[in-house]
Amino acid sequence: MGSRILAALREEKDFTVTGACERAGSEHVGRDAGGVTIVSTLESALQKGAEVVIDFTAPAASVQHAATCASRGVALVIGTTGFAPEQKNDLRASAARIPIVLAPNMSVGVNVLFRLVADAARALGSGYEVEVVEMHHRMKRDAPSGTAVRLAEVVAQARGSGADAFVYERHGDVGPRKPGTIGLATLRGGDVVGDHTVHFLSDGERLELTHKATSRDNFAHGAIRAARWVPDRKAGLYDMQDVLGLKT
Repeated sequence: MGSRILAALREEKDFTVTGACERAGSEHVGRDAGGVTIVSTLESALQKGAEVVIDFTAPAASVQHAATCASRGVALVIGTTGFAPEQKNDLRASAARIPIVLAPNMSVGVNVLFRLVADAARALGSGYEVEVVEMHHRMKRDAPSGTAVRLAEVVAQARGSGADAFVYERHGDVGPRKPGTIGLATLRGGDVVGDHTVHFLSDGERLELTHKATSRDNFAHGAIRAARWVPDRKAGLYDMQDVLGLKT
């Protein structure tokens, strides 16, 4: 994602890359990143000043980067997934000092999907059962994907329920499907960038809403769109629905 974001930024006339960082020990540290040298810490990358940081790393690193940005007064865009509840609390603490866009998926299309799923869940009501199915490449570490979890959360919020309705795995004699539950299924293999489908099922019909990503460039362009939007905002925790003006 770092290389795709840098490539996308080269196409933008209103951005200047002032720094880039990778994890300590990475083979990329010390290399050129389009006019800047890749360093091993965000603190070093920020030495030349910046208005916004784009972070696609790992949960622990993102939390640390958010604290660093908060101490420097630099806005932050986070595309990392897999945060534990306590890590989200740490991000909220940093967001009390700076504006942060946190999104499980930076794709504009996926964020339109979030809105469509919310509208469908409200319109169809509890008479339709919901299953969320996602597929990613073999190297993805977290399961289900952050996007799949967010899709389930969108359905739950539209129906007035919570995460206790989620069913993550079915194996063996689990009995009939329990009313009100929201299923999440995970598939892994190959080089799949990311597929997500929300199934609304009832007797006699089903509605399927699907997004398929074929390139990571759409995530990069979405992150840049968020980076353009966030610096002028008040301190707080935002998402791509805010960036795209999709919230009701």
